Order: sequence, then C-alpha cells, then structure tokens
Amino acid sequence: MTMVERHLDSFKLVSKKSLIFFFSMTSIMFLMSWFFVLRSSSGPNFIDHKLLPSSKLFSTLEDSMFHTKIPNGESSFGNRAILVDNEDVEDESEASKSNENTKCSDGNDFLLKVFMYDLPSEFHFGLLDWKQDGKNVWPNVRTTIPGYPGGLNLQHSIEFWLTLDILASEIPNAPKAKTVIRVQNSSEADIIFVPFFSSLSYNRNSKPRPHEKKTRNMILQEKLVKYLTSQEEWKRSKGKDHLIMAHHPNSMSDARMKLWPATFILSDFGRYPSNIANVEKDVIAPYKHLIPSYVNDDSSFESRTTLLYFQGAIYRKDGGYVRQELYYSLKDETDVHFSFGSIQKDGIKKATEGMRSSKFCLNIAGDTPSSNRLFDAIASHCVPVIISDEIELPFEDVLDYSEFCVFVRTSDAVKENYLINFIRSISKEDWTKMWKKLKEVEHIFEYNFPSKDGDAVQMIWQAVSHKVPAMKLKLNRFRRYSKSPPSIDKDLKSINLPKSFW
Repeated sequence: MTMVERHLDSFKLVSKKSLIFFFSMTSIMFLMSWFFVLRSSSGPNFIDHKLLPSSKLFSTLEDSMFHTKIPNGESSFGNRAILVDNEDVEDESEASKSNENTKCSDGNDFLLKVFMYDLPSEFHFGLLDWKQDGKNVWPNVRTTIPGYPGGLNLQHSIEFWLTLDILASEIPNAPKAKTVIRVQNSSEADIIFVPFFSSLSYNRNSKPRPHEKKTRNMILQEKLVKYLTSQEEWKRSKGKDHLIMAHHPNSMSDARMKLWPATFILSDFGRYPSNIANVEKDVIAPYKHLIPSYVNDDSSFESRTTLLYFQGAIYRKDGGYVRQELYYSLKDETDVHFSFGSIQKDGIKKATEGMRSSKFCLNIAGDTPSSNRLFDAIASHCVPVIISDEIELPFEDVLDYSEFCVFVRTSDAVKENYLINFIRSISKEDWTKMWKKLKEVEHIFEYNFPSKDGDAVQMIWQAVSHKVPAMKLKLNRFRRYSKSPPSIDKDLKSINLPKSFW
C-alpha cells in the first residue's frame, strides 16, 4: 500500500467518525429540547398555544400594532383598516362590549386627516345667509351655528354636519368624538374635502330668476369646477383624493361629469352612470330623518295595531311604478294604511303617529331607489319593508340590514296577495327581534353637533376612511411615470417628419 493510499484510508476513517459524532450530538440536543418542553407544560393537553400560534393570538397582536397610540394621545390611523373585531380581543372594555352587537367602531379607533379648502362663503354658509366677518370665511362654531332650513331641505343636510365636524376638530378640548382632524398642509392629508353645500344650492337656487340665462346653482357649479381644477391639490391627483358632497340626487348635475374622479357622498346611484359613481369609489350616506326619534318606546306587537304603513307620493316614474301597483292591491286591506301624503300642513305629525302605531313600514322605490322614508321608519322603530331592487344602503359593510329590515323583490311584491301574505306570516317573535334591533342601531343614523361616538357623522367618516387605501393605490399608480423623461415616440412626433415615416 502506498503512502497516498494510507492517508486516504485515514481520512475516510476520521470523516466517518466525525459524521457519527455530529449526528449523535444532534440527536441528544433534540431529545433534550423536547424534554424541557414537556417539563414546562402541565397536564396532558400541552400542545396548545404555547407551541402552536393560534389565529386569536395573531389577531390580538395585530390589533395592538394597528392601534398603537401616538405621543399626543390620539389614535394612529394611516392607511390601515379601522374596524376592530372585539370578539377576538380578550381584554376588551365594558364600553366596547356594549357596542358589540352593532359591530361598529366606537369612533376612537382611527383619525382621518382632512385638508379642507377655504372656499368663499357663497359656496357653503353664505347659502344660509350667514355673513362672513372680514377675511374669515368660516363661522366661529364655538359661538355661532348658522341655522339650517327645515322641511325637505333637512333630509339632505349632510354637507352641513360634516363641515361643522371638521371645523370643531380645530377647537382644543371640545366635547366631540375625535375621528377627524383638519390639517393645514394638504400633503399630510388622507382626503381633500370640498365644502360645497351642493344639496342646499340645488334646493334654493335651481330655479332661474327673471332675465337670467343660468341659475345661481349652475353658476356656482361652474365656479367650483374652475376653482378646483386650478388648485395644486387637484392637479397633483386629478381629484382622486378629493371628497365632494352631492347627497340630493339632482345636486351637482352639471359639475359631476367634470369632477367624477373624486369620491362623492351620495344618497344613491339612481341618477348616475356607473362610470361616474359606483359603490367601489363612492360613499352612501343616510338621509336625516324628518320624523322625531321615538324616545322611551315601550310599544309592543299588540299595541302597534296597523300591520303595514305607507304614506307618500303614489304615482311615480321609472322604478316607482310599483307604488301604484301596491296601492291598488293593498288599499282595501283593513289593517293596512296606504295613502297619499306630504310634509305640508301637519303631514309630519300624521306620519309620526302612523309609523309609531304600525308594525311594518313600506319603503318602496320612487323616482330614485332610496328615500327618507326608510330612516323615518328606523327612527320610529317601525320595521322597514324594502321594495327597491337597486337600493344601496349606508354602512352595509358593517351593518346587516336583514336583522332589522324585510327585503322583498319587486317582481314578487307585485304578485297578487304575495306581499300581504308574506308580511302576515312573520311571527310576533321575529318582529320583536327586529324591533329590538332597530332600537340598538338607530343612533347610527342620527346627525349630531358636536358629533357623538357611532353616530351618522362618525359612520360617514369611517366609510370615507375605508376608501383611503384605494385612493392611495390609484394615486401611486397614477404617479408611476410622473418623473420619467418623455417617451421616444413623443420626442419623435414633436419633430416635423414626413407622414410616411409613421
């Protein structure tokens, strides 16, 4: 055997021993680690969350990360989800437990940063005959709240409540729910707010005056478009991060086609093409109910003697044809109230009495899919029966309307005796559950100033904040090539070359 061969045999022997030693030590360490684990675990069910991470632990960890407090004591917001599933939080407070049934945020889980244009007062509080003091275009909401007209004007007054809430956010230590704050630097904002009272403008200024070619409402819309499109904030985003209120179905009828990249706050999509307004881009907000809230309601299934109630315009166009169909099929039922009515004279008083004494209240499509009647029914704790196939409902991402409303397809409702037989088949127990749920959720549809946790104002801000991540995505995609040099095709086309070249 040569010297080389002897060295090779020795090397093989050493390598073999090293491998045996390595595997032996590894096995011993593995067994020891399991021994310590077994000792640290008590009882037979030791393979639990101490070894395997559970979804509950992960959700709790995520909640603690998503809602870390920033130095000034306010909740962080950013682009994160703002709704918390309290069922996954072990150490939830008593206050959050009381709101668990509605599954809505208590209003303190996020902070929406809003930049609001200082539009001239003619676009907002000037429409309420408020006179600005010097250069200040806003009223001092600590001392002066301009009055808003009543009647049908009030049902589309969201622009008033949201603007007040933004102004109130600037008052130190004001008694308000802290979900929105006004910032003065637009680059810090999550949303750019346009304080145009478009519904009020339509209601007050849509009829032409003598010798006028354009209505005041049309002129204001033209001025708004000119103002917005000249602003750096609009140029920077093409309006994709702007928020515009157009709650009345006829408001912004001239400007909407030019400002559609913005997010609209609407009552429904009935008079909008889908490319201008849709559920992915825009926010549906509740009407402000005209009937007073039913405080201390101790009524019962038996005490509400009217089975089914409707009072309003009967003959409507478009999808509202079903109203007259139902009128003729229900008008002779002894426990049904189905009649024409309006808010004129004592119309609201009669409707209040009628809804509070009825078990079910009809909400039927009219000229548009939605109406204030739904929210009047909710305020009266009269279980809504919704017959409107195209209706969009506010906050439906967090509210299950089937828990307190009855839905009937239009094609079924017009069948002979279908609706009345269906309503009569609903048991006392089922009605009572829906009636109790109405009392639990009614605060979600209340407009207040100052706003309150979980009220309509706060819920609208929540709905807006849900749109922020999608806005950011659109903006970031829009900016992909904003700093790129002109493309070669563009450069070549700027040169005067023969058409045969192209």
